Amino acid sequence: MLTRAQKEELVKNLREKFQESQAVFVTTFKGLTANESNELRRKIREAGGEYRVVKNTLLRIASADTPAAPIQDFIEGPTGIALAYQDPVALAKVLLEFSEEHPALVIRGGALQGKPVEAKGVEALAKLPSREILLAQLLGLLQAPPARLVQLLANVVRSFLYVLKAIEEKKKAEGQ
Repeated sequence: MLTRAQKEELVKNLREKFQESQAVFVTTFKGLTANESNELRRKIREAGGEYRVVKNTLLRIASADTPAAPIQDFIEGPTGIALAYQDPVALAKVLLEFSEEHPALVIRGGALQGKPVEAKGVEALAKLPSREILLAQLLGLLQAPPARLVQLLANVVRSFLYVLKAIEEKKKAEGQ
């Protein structure tokens, strides 16, 4: 049993983690074995996150007045939280893949940058391309108009040169 001081310290640490994290996902883990839990924690760590099991009361107190406040709607029964410190999409993918392999893990919802996300929203988030791919696509979109403009201007100059070459050849033919 935790003492009051330990609970206060836990709440304080959770508040700090909620402030640092970009997203918090709430799960039910009832029925997971210890090995499966360890595997889940390892995969989440590799994705730049952290998985914690916290008492619901402490979780409600810690999440109040933080960007993770929307998770309070999803807290009931055995609750585990996954905190995404780097890429929420990568963490959502890990959770979704793990929950498909291990039905005992159920994604209830979460909070993404202070906004509530339902379970279906977490699934949709997991299906997004990675951050690097999205940035590459954005860069491609930003580069397209200038590249087309340069190509268009080059075509005008090229067409003008073809006309000059045709005139030159015509004058040569007339001069002979």
